[in-house]
Amino acid sequence: MNQEVTRPTTGLIAEDEAPQRRALHELLRQLWPDLQLVAVCEDGVAALEAVERCGPDIAFLDIRMPGVGGLDVARAVVAQGGLVVFITAHDDHAVSAFETGAIDYLLKPLQPLRLERAVARLQQRLALARQPDVQSLIDELETRLRPAAEHRVRWISASIGDSVSMIGIDEVLYFQAQDKYLRVVTATTEALIRTPLKELLAGLDPDQFWQVHRGVAVRVSAVARVRRDELGRLSILLKQRPETLPVSATFAHRFRGM
Repeated sequence: MNQEVTRPTTGLIAEDEAPQRRALHELLRQLWPDLQLVAVCEDGVAALEAVERCGPDIAFLDIRMPGVGGLDVARAVVAQGGLVVFITAHDDHAVSAFETGAIDYLLKPLQPLRLERAVARLQQRLALARQPDVQSLIDELETRLRPAAEHRVRWISASIGDSVSMIGIDEVLYFQAQDKYLRVVTATTEALIRTPLKELLAGLDPDQFWQVHRGVAVRVSAVARVRRDELGRLSILLKQRPETLPVSATFAHRFRGM
């Protein structure tokens, strides 16, 4: 007699703090031994790549990772039909407002009883035939958690040759990693800074600058069009520069519907 083989539930952890990452990994092994963890990631870029590669059913995401945060990863997870649990150090209304079966949250330091309750909710939600549409909830959460305008980067102090220039953030078309530096490119000039891209992104307006590659962030309004080649790879053509910029598969979801 043939018996139906049930596919194991798969999960992903993305947490940039090693002690929290280890604690969550160990607690999940105890509370949900049947959960198959397909990836345990130290940052959002690795998590996005793992989502594209593995399509986990559930993702436990630190909401405030440098560079690519939990919200960007959550969008990719939800687009593939997965569920999300955010990890945060702050119990504020922005997070607690979304304590639902589809988007839950855990406070740091992690508490076994709270995680056990989240696991029970996830198991109940997974048993439903139809998953809710939570993209709008993620959009609202991003709005509530967005840094205040006064804390965003307004000026870049960058090296041009043997001098230092002040470049207004409104002039910048894109940033691109180059060896140990970050290129700051405007319509007419290029300069170098030592700030890592993931650190700089934390101070940029996410509505104005999108990370499109592990080493590239582009001003959305500077994009003329997005081109797809015969292999399905995307590249960006700019309005004011002749070069094209690569879009990795990890960030291709940003241009769906464009």
